[in-house]
Amino acid sequence: MTDIAMTDRVPTRPNSPEKATASSGSSELASLTAQLESKPLDPEAWYRLIQLAENTGDIDQIRAAYDGLLKYYPNNHTAQIPYINHYLHDTTTFPIAEDLFKRFLRASPSVELWDFYLTYVRRVNAGPQTREVVGKAYEFALDHVGQDKASGSIWRDYIRFLKDAPAQSTWEEQQKMDALRKAYHKAVQIPLDNVDSLWAELESFETGLNKTTAKKFLADLSPAHMQARTVLRQLTTQYSNGLYPSLPSGSPGRPTLFLTGVPDFDDADRKLVGRWKAYLKWEMDNPLEIEEKDKAVLITRLQLIFRKAVIRMRFFPEIWFMAFTWLNGIGKHDEAMTLLKLGMEANPSSALLHFTYAETNELSKKYDVVHKMYEKYLGHLLQELEEMNVNPDSPTTSFSFDDPSKSPTNGQDSNAMDAVNASQPSFLLPAVPETVAKTSEYSDRRSEYGLVWIMYIRFAHRAEGLKASRKVFSNARKIKQTPWEVYEAAALLEYHATDEGRAVASRIFDNGMKNHEKEPKYIERYLNFLIAINDKNNARALFERVIGQFPPDKARVIWERWSKFEYQNGDLEACLKLEKRIAEAYPSETPIKRFAQRHMYLGTDAIATRDLGFSQTKKPNTNKSKTAGTKDVSLVLSSTGPSASNKRAPSPESRKVPEPKRARPNSPPRGGDDRDRSWNSRRKSPPPPPRRDREEEKPPIHIPAVITSFIGQLPSASSFDGPVFRTDDLMNLLRNAVIPASSRRSPPPPPSAAHPPRPVRGPPVADYGRPPPAEYNRPAPDYGRPPPDYGRPPMEPGYYGGPPRRRY
Repeated sequence: MTDIAMTDRVPTRPNSPEKATASSGSSELASLTAQLESKPLDPEAWYRLIQLAENTGDIDQIRAAYDGLLKYYPNNHTAQIPYINHYLHDTTTFPIAEDLFKRFLRASPSVELWDFYLTYVRRVNAGPQTREVVGKAYEFALDHVGQDKASGSIWRDYIRFLKDAPAQSTWEEQQKMDALRKAYHKAVQIPLDNVDSLWAELESFETGLNKTTAKKFLADLSPAHMQARTVLRQLTTQYSNGLYPSLPSGSPGRPTLFLTGVPDFDDADRKLVGRWKAYLKWEMDNPLEIEEKDKAVLITRLQLIFRKAVIRMRFFPEIWFMAFTWLNGIGKHDEAMTLLKLGMEANPSSALLHFTYAETNELSKKYDVVHKMYEKYLGHLLQELEEMNVNPDSPTTSFSFDDPSKSPTNGQDSNAMDAVNASQPSFLLPAVPETVAKTSEYSDRRSEYGLVWIMYIRFAHRAEGLKASRKVFSNARKIKQTPWEVYEAAALLEYHATDEGRAVASRIFDNGMKNHEKEPKYIERYLNFLIAINDKNNARALFERVIGQFPPDKARVIWERWSKFEYQNGDLEACLKLEKRIAEAYPSETPIKRFAQRHMYLGTDAIATRDLGFSQTKKPNTNKSKTAGTKDVSLVLSSTGPSASNKRAPSPESRKVPEPKRARPNSPPRGGDDRDRSWNSRRKSPPPPPRRDREEEKPPIHIPAVITSFIGQLPSASSFDGPVFRTDDLMNLLRNAVIPASSRRSPPPPPSAAHPPRPVRGPPVADYGRPPPAEYNRPAPDYGRPPPDYGRPPMEPGYYGGPPRRRY
């Protein structure tokens, strides 16, 4: 910010007013301050802290409270304005206010704060000799927020300021008219709240100067002005759709704060972020149709919009990512990286922003920056894990993996637990908390922690080679919270990296057994690796060593993996011995199940289809005669009801000719004699029977034979496992599609309240452009985890077979 509007006074410390708070208020203030140090993102606590600080009247406590608030909610004008206002009551404290203006203004997109600044500038520069200072302050403000919809009041005040300028000569008068025309022409092309009144003022201004030139100027500006009016209407609808909710009511004489809390990503949060994404994409499509020669105006407008978006949606990393992507795409790389750093400070747990920062610096060969970022990010995630593990008030509690009897699945049905496990992420560790929900949350956080280690190892290997990646893995091994996925990722990296990778990878897997021998998924992955490299002896030794350590409900994945290997590579006697051991572990399973699984390949199960009749559920019976295959469905429907034996079958005539529509009792007949006779007969007929009797007397539904045959050939709905398209998503996409045109056109309408954008579903998954439909959030069937691609052909036939069919 320039010093054009600042005074030359030396900053002085304000005199503190007398403290007028009771001891209870002071203790509450201290308690809230301590609470906010540990939990700084609590809006209600900040509301109370600011209120208590204001009540004390102590400027030092007020300053400390506002500085603490703005540390976690920067660029919040609802806090900045009352903060500065405390130093505007006395001219001796104006230098402090000016320092705060310098600190806040440049990064602020708030029209309210800039208007507050202009009020101060006019106050301290009231003389005619300081008009140039005030004029530069107006230009400075309009360069920053002049494209905002709410900046119409600043444009109006600026134009009035220009009109009041004295003109002592013809040249000065001409300069004044040119400045007014320039300001008007800019303002009427922006979708301001008062754009219509500014257009009316421009017409009067131009007509008063010269009617001939007025027609030319107004004709040239009219298309852009009409476009701005159209966009204004759409913006008004968009803003009323929840983008900028009204401020909460505050106490009389106290500031009204607007603070956003950390989102829960419930339906309301997903709808809100969906509306913001749709709005930002609409603005990026240039609805004002600003021409290429004025591209700088469009960039300035979008910069302002994105700055407002990341303030309102401070704790939604997706909005920060959109802003970074746009800035980086237009070549503003330094500004994009600065914004990305601010987003990481606001969202220290965001994987999206940290991974983006790492890749961007990796492309720039700034490897030291990436190392520091990963170390800081891993430290933050580890701290979260430790707090969850030791804090009794945390949603999760600490637990041990050493006692299988404490498992929440112990003694429960394995199929039920399979359904629970299928709904969990791929990085899931078995845990033993008090509830399944607590287990899932801690496991998710620990798996995410392991994922960051894996990304760090990959980066080190890409950027600096195998030695650097081994060093990173060595650091990961020293931390007890490191999950087993890190060991597997490091082993596979070694396997592909060198010719001796097989031996190194085996040692890494074996070393991981020291910490993760109680985790069936890790055992399964280790078995997969040994089988894939054809190390049968070690695979058999591993199976025999660990199979007795797990209860049956946890050991199933290991039994299944080893039995599949024996069925494909072992002799019959070994298979029968293994099946006997499986039968002892799972006595409720029928013998035919194992027998059939021993005779399957790539999902082909001849026993199920030929001997147990499972094929009949997929295709119609084609062995019957054509007449039987085209049997009238109406007869089938009529014979399946509870009273079918007591009812008479309808005659062919009743199926061919539908009964005429019953007329209202008091409506006159229409048509000829036949209709008259029908009307008279109906009027003389007794009253209709009760509704139930009438429904039973309705003729059965008749479906043509060709449709019946076609329906019989269709597969059942349960057999479809492909993507499900939602018609409302497709219609919204077509409705909001932008069709480019060479001529000036109306901008595409933004999403309205009647057709809001579909919210993002579920934190963890998305296509980053459109939220996945609800059908994709259902747990996938448990197909079993395929073996890792070790860069060599599979060592056994059918290893990548289809999902197991549990028919037995």
